Amino acid sequence: MIVAFLAGRPLGAVCDALLSHGWEGDLSRTSTAALEPLALEALEVPPETLEALVPTAGRFGLDVVTGEGWAVLAGARARLSALAGSGTLPAALSPLVQALGAAMPGDEPNVWRTAHGPVSLDRPVLVGVLNVTPDSFSDAGRWATVEAAVARGEQLLQDGARILDVGGESTRPARPAVVDEEEERRRTIPVIAALARRFPGALISIDTVKAGVARTAAEAGAAIINDVSAGRLDPEILRVAAQSRAGLVLMHSRGDVSDMASYDHAHYPAGVVPAVVGELRQRLEAARLAGVEFEATVVDPGLGFAKTPLQSITLCRQLGALRALGRPILVGPSRKRFIGELTGQPVERRDLGTAAACLLAWQQGARLFRVHEVVPTRDALAVAAGIERIPLT
Repeated sequence: MIVAFLAGRPLGAVCDALLSHGWEGDLSRTSTAALEPLALEALEVPPETLEALVPTAGRFGLDVVTGEGWAVLAGARARLSALAGSGTLPAALSPLVQALGAAMPGDEPNVWRTAHGPVSLDRPVLVGVLNVTPDSFSDAGRWATVEAAVARGEQLLQDGARILDVGGESTRPARPAVVDEEEERRRTIPVIAALARRFPGALISIDTVKAGVARTAAEAGAAIINDVSAGRLDPEILRVAAQSRAGLVLMHSRGDVSDMASYDHAHYPAGVVPAVVGELRQRLEAARLAGVEFEATVVDPGLGFAKTPLQSITLCRQLGALRALGRPILVGPSRKRFIGELTGQPVERRDLGTAAACLLAWQQGARLFRVHEVVPTRDALAVAAGIERIPLT
């Protein structure tokens, strides 16, 4: 008898083992997914629920650790799903089981629908940042003319970007006054129109919180709306996304454009991860009520927005929690303060740190990566995705 420890990423190793024994690809992936180890934390749990949970979890082959008002439940996805779907549980467990079912990660979407066609998510999708503001925290107005922006867009596409994200209003800390709608249009719309003409196969995104700007951008050729307020600041932008059938990125943030990148709203008594998941769930529901199709949405945890460096790091470590929302995950760690805290590097030298953060995010389920410099992240993710994708003999 030979027994081998399936080292490395356990699920990938299990899938490889099943494939080596002749299992079909879809069957091996489905079976492997059922074995995925998950751990969930429950807070504000009543004593009677805790009392019923311990023996019940044991019957389902799950591990549970409890304390006053809280519980951590761990086990294979299949066993947790069986508990969440059971109809023969003590009444005291009903609210917990409902919450458990909502928190379970769903099947990972493999396509994102945009106004100009679907985006396949079977490999990393790079979103190139194209700030056309005179006061960007990173680019310092280098691409503020149409000619410079188009040239930069061409470079980003050549480097491997699939999407160009055009932004005309800075959200950096200590920024100047809010940019009015007409000025933001003046900065972004000519660039979007020029990019759409020059690169008809590229996907263009408008980074804005204003419905009027988003509407004009969609008419000029933008296929995606990237709203850092997720429709909080101008709810009409959700209806614009629905009417234009644009892809919609809903980013978690708090506050308005003037302070969302500060620490003014970085208060999460129950923890930053459950708060971000819960607030993004609310924004997805708002988008649904406005007529946006579920398949058109993407969620972004908003690293660095209303979050301290430690809170952003916590989100990076627990990014997989966003899989419970059932939508593709986009991350934008590019050159953020927490990268600087970890590396000690100034803004202009944080691209390797950004690539490392994106690599870790890929392993936790992120599929879209918004970056200023494409090449370092492109190569890091190509290696990670390639190692996972290439069949072993």
